[in-house]
Amino acid sequence: MRTYLLIPLIVMLSCNAQKNPGQAQNTATFSKTAQQLLKDVETLSSDRFEGRKTGTRGAEMAREYITGRFKEIGLKPIPSLPGYTQDFTFKDRSGSSITGKNMLAYIPGKSQEIIVISAHYDHVGIINEEIYNGADDNASGVAALLKFAAHYKNNKPNYTLVFAAFDAEEMGLRGSKFFVDQPVLPLEKIKLNVNMDMISHNDKGELYACGTYKYPELKKYFITSKPTIKVIFGHDDPKTGNEDWSNQSDQGSFNAKGIPFLYFGVEDHKDYHKASDEYKNINKKFFTDAAESILEIIDNIDKERNLQSIFREKLQMKKQ
Repeated sequence: MRTYLLIPLIVMLSCNAQKNPGQAQNTATFSKTAQQLLKDVETLSSDRFEGRKTGTRGAEMAREYITGRFKEIGLKPIPSLPGYTQDFTFKDRSGSSITGKNMLAYIPGKSQEIIVISAHYDHVGIINEEIYNGADDNASGVAALLKFAAHYKNNKPNYTLVFAAFDAEEMGLRGSKFFVDQPVLPLEKIKLNVNMDMISHNDKGELYACGTYKYPELKKYFITSKPTIKVIFGHDDPKTGNEDWSNQSDQGSFNAKGIPFLYFGVEDHKDYHKASDEYKNINKKFFTDAAESILEIIDNIDKERNLQSIFREKLQMKKQ
């Protein structure tokens, strides 16, 4: 994901953030679910995963870990797939063929209509003999995805929830593009994509929510109980050019199909796409609170009995 500094366009939902959300805080001070969240980030961003570059041994190890967590949580594979993986191939800039693998699972809801919760698990691998572990980008999003899956396994959702850990985002959103171009479930049933990419590293307690410029109907669901997190609407005005993040992570693939989306992420920081994007440099308190805030927002949306109705007018206008 590439981000650019943008002055917030909309008033922040909460303004009591800590100045330095505890990087060095001992994990023992966190709840059991928060400890698991941090453990997932620490594991996925450890050196043994070699930066999780698509098509490498490190990526395969990441899939093995995610598979184990899916099974531990009790998630079901998508019925049309032989397991949790959706394989795809593409050519890189040199013309070499690369195989990527999306990791997909779901929890059936009271409705067959679908919300896809996503995060990419790949990163950029090893560069000049340095491992780029990608703790914030994007082990953090995958860890949050796993947290949400565990929550909804114990709390049946109204909507059917698909949990998608996409591959090859760093190579041009390849995994998510394949997911929407070669769907393993009816696209017309997908009512919303909630995507997370970099949600663990911000010194000011600021988390951006992208998508409400296009879908302002979603703003009413932004009610959270975490005063340490400032959730800011922005980075989604198409007139701002590269500062518009709408298509800069996997939510862009859903946006291209006219599927409503929300994207959560932080602005660039000193460790973005560097070898220093390591677990020790994330803001643990910020991350655990950010993940909890996103979950609360998803919960609020899941309580909406007729989600399609709030987008119907806009979607009808798109078709005309």
